[in-house]
Amino acid sequence: MAQPSTQPRRARLNKDRVLRAAVALADESGIEALSMRRLAEVLGVVPMALYKHTASKEELLDGMIDIVVGEIEPPGAITEANWKTVIRERILSARQSLRRHPWASAAIEARTDPTPVMLAYIDSIIGMFRAGGFSIDLTHHALHALGSRLLGYTPEVFNDSQGLDPQVLEVVVRQMKDAFPHVAELAQAVYHDAASVVGAGCDDQFEFEFALDLLLDGLDRLR
Repeated sequence: MAQPSTQPRRARLNKDRVLRAAVALADESGIEALSMRRLAEVLGVVPMALYKHTASKEELLDGMIDIVVGEIEPPGAITEANWKTVIRERILSARQSLRRHPWASAAIEARTDPTPVMLAYIDSIIGMFRAGGFSIDLTHHALHALGSRLLGYTPEVFNDSQGLDPQVLEVVVRQMKDAFPHVAELAQAVYHDAASVVGAGCDDQFEFEFALDLLLDGLDRLR
C-alpha cells in the first residue's frame, strides 16, 4: 500500500500568484532582473507554465502595475468643503505604494496603453475633482498640472536626494562655483545650511508634498 506523501502541497499556480511573485521579484532585485525564466524559477515551474496565465512579458508588466495601483487606499467621502484633503490623502497613498515598489514609476512611464485598473484610478480622481466643485474644464487643467504626481511620483531635474561625503561635496562645489555659481550655492545650502529656506538636506517626501500643496492651493483659488 502506497504511503501518503509527506511533501507539502505546492500552492496552485494562478494569475494572481504569478503577478504577486513578479512584483516581489522586482521589489527585491529590480525590474531589470525580471524575466519569464527567472520568475518560473522562483515559482518552481517551467517557463511555459507561466504563459497559461500571462500571454507575454508586456501583459505581465501591465498586471504588476495593476497590483501596485490596487494598493492605493480608496478615497473617503468627498464634498466641496473637504475635496483638497481627500485628494491630497489619495495622492499621498499613491506615493506610499510607489515607494514600496521603486521600479513601478519607470514601468508606468514605459506603458503606452492604460489598463482598466489605471483608468479606474484616473476616473476616480476626475470624479473627486468634480464632486469638489470643479468644472470639467478646470478638472482637465488640474490633471495636466498634477501630471505624474497623481500616481505619487514626479521626474526630477537631477537626483539630489542621496547624501554625499562632505569632503567630496566641497570638491564638487569648488569645481562648479565659477561656471555654475547658482547651482553650487544651492547644492551647498541644501547639504550644509540647516537654517536655509531649502532645509538641511533634500527630503524627497517633503519636496513632493511642498509641490503638491502649492498646486492644490492654486487650484483651490481657481475653483
